[in-house]
Amino acid sequence: MAPRHPGQGAAPQASAVESSVVNSAVYRDGRRIATPATPAEALAHLPDASSMAWIGLYRPDEAQLHAAASQFDLHELAVEDAIHRHQRPKLERYGDTLFVVLRSARYHDESETVDFGELHIFCGPTFVLTVRHSESPELSSVRERLESEPELLKLGPEAVLYAILDAVVDGYVPVVDGLQNDIDEIETEVFGGDPMVSRRIYELSREVIEFQRATKPLLGMLRALSAGFEKYHTDDELQRYLRDVSDHATNVVERIDGFRDLLANILAVNATLISQEQNEEMRKLTHASIAENEQLKKVSSWAAILFAPTLIGTVYGMNFENMPELEWAGGYLIALAAMGLTCLILYTVFKRRGWL
Repeated sequence: MAPRHPGQGAAPQASAVESSVVNSAVYRDGRRIATPATPAEALAHLPDASSMAWIGLYRPDEAQLHAAASQFDLHELAVEDAIHRHQRPKLERYGDTLFVVLRSARYHDESETVDFGELHIFCGPTFVLTVRHSESPELSSVRERLESEPELLKLGPEAVLYAILDAVVDGYVPVVDGLQNDIDEIETEVFGGDPMVSRRIYELSREVIEFQRATKPLLGMLRALSAGFEKYHTDDELQRYLRDVSDHATNVVERIDGFRDLLANILAVNATLISQEQNEEMRKLTHASIAENEQLKKVSSWAAILFAPTLIGTVYGMNFENMPELEWAGGYLIALAAMGLTCLILYTVFKRRGWL
């Protein structure tokens, strides 16, 4: 779709988008020839079809985005996606305009979280319109890099698209390294018996899954771009550029897939170690209970042995007059003998049962 030039009724809307423009430039043969303030001015400064406008918007509202869309004659479905944000990474073609959604990532070591940004790119024959809904990715470094390489920038909007892809993918590397470091720490904590490690594994697994959702669709997008090399006569240098980006993205995705499997294994190992620890505690409690029972048996046995003579002595200590045994000459000796015999019998019984 061809950009709409001023004079086609879009000029009154141009001022609405001006406040969201963070950078705007017109290039010819890889060199900046103008720095317009609005998309309308950028289109007006395009000298011919070999030149290119690159406009960057930051957090535009719906009206501002519609104003920019009217200037570049963008498809309404792509504009709707850019307005509603929170899109999955994807690549769609509307006529001669590519619509690309990318998810950038930044790692915060203190909180062990990954902050995701969102970038929408409209890439036409003579323009690139970038719409950022978050601070990352920061595209000024990409623009500076391309402006320092005019031979690359002169290849047109596709060169800008591939450079942005490269910057986003390169931004994944510190995130992968940060997650790898966290996983190494978790492995140490798991085998060190840290009681809080299960929660850390769960939270890191969520970050990895979200990161996987942001990166995995990239492979399909890059394959789709590669499939169009011949049809759209993509420059050989850009083809090499994209293959390099694809290699880096594949490496990132493979490492993230490995992280997810590794965390699942670590969680299983941690559960096993916790189970073993619990079993060991139960074993110790069982041994303690057995030892306590043995002591209780001994105490009970001696209590029973001592209870027998106490019972006999208590019976004959009652103050009843009609107790014939009290008149026996050998009653005292008989009582002592009964006490001793009872104690001996009980001791023998308990000893045979292993209680003493």
